[in-house]
Parts: sequence; C-alpha cells; structure tokens
Amino acid sequence: MSWIHDLLAGAGVGLIGGLTSGFMGTSPGGGLVIFCVLLLGAEQHVAQGTSLITQVPPTGLAGVRRYWQKGNRSPLPWIVWIGIGFLIGGAGGGYTAAVVSDAVLQWTYVVYLVALIAILILRRDREDGSNEAGDQDKLPWLPLLLIGILAGFSSGFMGIGGGLAITVGLAAGLRVPQHQAQLVSLIFSVIPTNIPAAWIYWSKGLMVGWPAIIGILAGLWIGTDLGARAANGVSKGMLRRVMIGLISLMAIYMTHKALT
Repeated sequence: MSWIHDLLAGAGVGLIGGLTSGFMGTSPGGGLVIFCVLLLGAEQHVAQGTSLITQVPPTGLAGVRRYWQKGNRSPLPWIVWIGIGFLIGGAGGGYTAAVVSDAVLQWTYVVYLVALIAILILRRDREDGSNEAGDQDKLPWLPLLLIGILAGFSSGFMGIGGGLAITVGLAAGLRVPQHQAQLVSLIFSVIPTNIPAAWIYWSKGLMVGWPAIIGILAGLWIGTDLGARAANGVSKGMLRRVMIGLISLMAIYMTHKALT
C-alpha cells in the first residue's frame, strides 16, 4: 500500500535527519531537504515545505536534554535576541522563496553551504591562536540578532531550519564553545520560531502527504536523541570536522540536483 511506503520512507528521512541534527547540533531541516528530495521524490519547494512543517513540533527536545545533561547551558538573552531575528528573517525568507524557481533555490542552497564550509575551515585554522570569548553570558545583542535574522531567512527561503547558521555563527563568529553553540541551535528546534515560514508553505500546499509527515516526525524523535548522545562523546574538533564533511556532501548533492 502506498501509505505504508510513504510512512516508512518518511521514517527513514526523519531518522537520518535526526541523527544529523543531534550530532551536529543543528535543526533537522538541512538534512531533511536533501533526503526528502532523494527518498520521496519531492520537488524543491515541496521538500522545503515538508522540512519546515515537520520542524514545528519539538522534535529536538531529546537532543537538548542530552546536551544539557553534559553541563552545556544557553543564556536566556541569547535565545531572546536570536529568536526575534529568526521570526523577522523567517517570514521574509518564506515569502521570497514562494516567488522564485526551484533552480534558484537549489543554487542558493549550494552557495549557502559552501560559505558555511569556508567559515568552518577558517575557524579551525585559527583556533589554536585565539581564545574563546571571555564572558560568554554577555555577548553583544546585535550580532545575536543578525545571526537570528540570517538563520530565519535561510530557514524560510531554503527550508533548512536555520540551525547551521546559528551553530556556525556562534562557534565561528562569536567564539562560543562548539557543544554550547550546538545546544543553542537545537533549542530552536524546540521553540517553533519557524511557524511563519511553515505557514506560508502550508498555505500553498507545498508539502508531502500526511503518512510521510508522521514517519518523518517519528524518525526525528529517535534520531535526534541518538545523534546528541554520540556528539557528547567526541571532541569539539571532531564535531567540526564531521560537520565540514557532511555539509560538503550536501553541497555536492545539491550541485548535482541543480545541474540535472
């Protein structure tokens, strides 16, 4: 039966996306867009809408708990300023995505991923010669707001959740320790700040069927917990290298999709 196939395919998508999310401390959208297109045969707009809609429930809660148990914390002002920026950027990104072609979305995704890879590599190369931010709890509000706007816009425009932008922005831009940056990013998979962008896609019918959605949600719950558990057992250097590798694979795949 087709609904059983969609349910199982969705569960596979969710499990892979959740593992990636929990291990890299990102919202599951980036992986979901890739694997929705790959496994469910969805078009780019539909894949992105599906990704955003399945991020509304708090699927990252188990991952947040794992990072929190290891002593990582997220100051409330960070969440507030990033959250405000996320709401602003998310609505703008969602409306913009609705009026451009699949090809534009795909190539924008590629450029975005390549930029993140470059930032992570540069951060790794200069890590030994620099210190982490001295007073982590008093980071300036404006960079946090800008990180939120970028994360929100990337979430709405590309359906990727914005977690990559938050993790990279905090870890590479503001020198927040890697595990702590990943916790902050996962918190935004629990807070439904992507509702404005998800509603835009929903209202236009840009999503897969409900059996696949249910399967994705179930896979995310399990995968995020397993991924976060694995991440807490490795060093921040290893996390960064794995993140670079996975983002590179995503960029290569999206380049292939854009060219075909």
